Amino acid sequence: MRHTAPVPAAPHPATESRRWLLPGAGRTDSRTAARLIAALLLVGAALGSLNLLVESVLRPGGTRWVYAGAMALLVVLAVVVRVRDRVGTSLVAVLVLVGDLVYVVVALSITDPMRYAPPLMLLFCAFSAAWFLDGWRLGVHLGVVPVACWLALQGSFDDRAALAVQVVVQSIVLDVTTLGVVWLRRQVQRLVADTERLSSTDPLTGLANRRSLVAGGDRLWRQALRDGAAVAAFVLDLDRFKELNDEHGHAAGDAVLQAVATSLTGAVRPADVLARTGGEEMVVLGLVHGAADAEQLGERLRAAVQRAGHRLHPVTASVGVALAGPRPGDDPQDAVRKLIDRADLAMYTAKQAGRDRVELAEPVVPRPRVGGA
Repeated sequence: MRHTAPVPAAPHPATESRRWLLPGAGRTDSRTAARLIAALLLVGAALGSLNLLVESVLRPGGTRWVYAGAMALLVVLAVVVRVRDRVGTSLVAVLVLVGDLVYVVVALSITDPMRYAPPLMLLFCAFSAAWFLDGWRLGVHLGVVPVACWLALQGSFDDRAALAVQVVVQSIVLDVTTLGVVWLRRQVQRLVADTERLSSTDPLTGLANRRSLVAGGDRLWRQALRDGAAVAAFVLDLDRFKELNDEHGHAAGDAVLQAVATSLTGAVRPADVLARTGGEEMVVLGLVHGAADAEQLGERLRAAVQRAGHRLHPVTASVGVALAGPRPGDDPQDAVRKLIDRADLAMYTAKQAGRDRVELAEPVVPRPRVGGA
């Protein structure tokens, strides 16, 4: 059946980006980060507490209690982070600054900070800042390091020039180490992002591949179940594409596929999933409110393919459409696969009916679940 309703104006194309960073990390990554930071806090408290066991390390008076309180604070923070079992950038920034402050308190409580509490102790803070922070939060830590070194080392040097040299050397070593880890982290993030992109996109057209289609279909199915909408699958197959390849060559065929992908990207809605599933076949998944809505979108996709053609390489597509209403207990991936299979059969019906048309699959009447499930 050919739907001849007016084609609505296409919305702006949607793009999806993924970043392998803590702010946008998944729950598992955030949990791992929380456990790592909690472990670092506990290790820092354990190592720092060793000074409580050594005579003449701490200054006389009440500094022992101040020192012990600082170590206890690290333990409390570790417990809080572990119980929360997740961390965000703001919390990490606060913990890093608390770590810097605790180091200063520790150094001021010790008779000879250079011997018993050297700036090397700030490495835990440096690595945490380097791996989890960016922008101004990272800049704050880098600026605090020289101040912390100066406050901590005053008790070890009577000569201000010697103190200044040590502060400069120690803070530069720490900050350069931090920036080096930041650079390495960004290289890792870039490699992971590139790997994810390559594994989820079609290299020729830049569209999603089957792997991304499955993930997107799962998301749409669950959203449709929440919103009470229907999921529609559109299978588009370019007409006589083999003839185009045979007559004009594979380079021309690739150019047509790229042009079609660009045109379809401008025709789909922001939440739709557009993928190339192989050869000259592409699939769109989206939420609709009934058959008329689905047919209208199918016609818009068909027209978008037609617009992508060149006068020397005209191109059309046969479009098969299938709808389904999600039900509780459905397996989203299996349901979407069956939905695409129905749309695929409708696409072949469109081919047999003359090509360059939209064909809607017959609705499937759901069988009642046994036991009312």
